[in-house]
Amino acid sequence: MEKTCSACGQVFRPAFVFQIAVTADGQRSHFCSLECRKQGLGEEGFRAKRARRIAILNQKGGTGKTTTAVNLAAGLAERENEVLLIDTDAQGNVGVSLGVAGERSLYHVLVEGAEPAEVAVPVRKHLDVITSDATLAAAEIWLARQPVEARSRVLTKRLNMMAISRRYDYVIIDCGPSLNLLNQNALSYADEVIIPVTCDYLALVGVKQVLRTIKDVERHLGHAVRISAVLPTFYDGRTRLAREVLETLQGHFKHKCLEPIRLNTRLAEAPSHKKTIFEYAPISHGAADYNRVCDWVLASTAPATDVAASTQTETAHPAEVA
Repeated sequence: MEKTCSACGQVFRPAFVFQIAVTADGQRSHFCSLECRKQGLGEEGFRAKRARRIAILNQKGGTGKTTTAVNLAAGLAERENEVLLIDTDAQGNVGVSLGVAGERSLYHVLVEGAEPAEVAVPVRKHLDVITSDATLAAAEIWLARQPVEARSRVLTKRLNMMAISRRYDYVIIDCGPSLNLLNQNALSYADEVIIPVTCDYLALVGVKQVLRTIKDVERHLGHAVRISAVLPTFYDGRTRLAREVLETLQGHFKHKCLEPIRLNTRLAEAPSHKKTIFEYAPISHGAADYNRVCDWVLASTAPATDVAASTQTETAHPAEVA
């Protein structure tokens, strides 16, 4: 789709992430070149820090989404990155897992326009959480009543406050097991998706659903989200089915299929103690496996502190740049 450069007025087709900028109030600007972006945003805006936005998504339940979101966020925070973990599931399992119940939740951010930085609860060093609860079901109804062109971008508008992009290195979003407006909002905000997949046949069907959903978001909402990784979970190498599913995932997704999270009782026990796996059982297989995922995230493409670095991004679709 062609856009008009906000600086020089030239008509062009955006191909790089640096060519789109989103202001604190959710308004977009478009720039045909780095020179025009620097002219339009100034030196401070040109070299602005931007949080890396990762959604943990699978429309199938029981795949380890919350376990992955919580432990990935905690592991990145332990490595002294500033992390915001957002729960978009009305079950509120993120807060339960970490033993926190915020006075305000994602509902207040979405519906009442509360400042996200004020709603976020510090739960560990370098780790803040925006919790959710049953009120999020009311937020879903509220979103459905918004204008069609705006209902899927409310979260983006609320979170694109400068404080969020400047304050955090990572924003991790735990998505619910359904295709609803809340998940559409999460995908409209995220840059990338990690898909946890259990090692059984039906899980492969769930992956296909996620791929279709992401394509629909790109087609209908005009926002590109890349699948950065598929993460096999509940892997038991003693069973032939688990080995076959892993081989299928590796054959299809190649380098994007990460090493599996092994079946581990400690991972299931940790939430009942309100602890992450690194706190509850730091020398367990579960801790080792999620440490490996954190290392992979840190080693993969990092958020650019200098927008000029964004020119190395794939050119298939533009993504939002705060």
